Amino acid sequence: MFAGKTTELQRRIALAQAAGERVLVVKPARDTRYGDHEIVTHTGVRVAARSVGTLDEIADERADLVAIDEIHFFASAAAEPIERLRARGVAVIVAGCDIDHFGEIFTPFDELIPSATEVVRISGTCHRCGAPSTHSERLVATTERIIVGGATEFIATCAACFRPTVPGTNRAPT
Repeated sequence: MFAGKTTELQRRIALAQAAGERVLVVKPARDTRYGDHEIVTHTGVRVAARSVGTLDEIADERADLVAIDEIHFFASAAAEPIERLRARGVAVIVAGCDIDHFGEIFTPFDELIPSATEVVRISGTCHRCGAPSTHSERLVATTERIIVGGATEFIATCAACFRPTVPGTNRAPT
């Protein structure tokens, strides 16, 4: 969170488009923070995107590259449609949080990383100490695993400063 994942995704989209590739940009429909049909950085840079409820909606699309933002919103249901795309020779780039606010790996990263051609882990800056951040710490109390949020709901922390929410409770870190 706040590490530049969407910025890097947008950079790779622009490179592919400049090379003449057919690019399909995808985002989860439930992520409406900045707009319904765009992927948007926290600094406001926008790229048009197709909003989908599930990745099955795009698994048969014709594209050279499919770029998916906030992949963790799709959970384990993302792996099979991505594998179908890859089996047809479509390149797939995903961006998202790999560790949840409990400190546990987000699906589908557990399924996608072993078959990935490249894995880039981008860190931000820890909200507490300034070290490289590796975790997103939830500031609001809820038992939902995924919530759409930003700076008022999450902070970026390093592993040493991270205070995970207790699974199955409404207890946010103190």
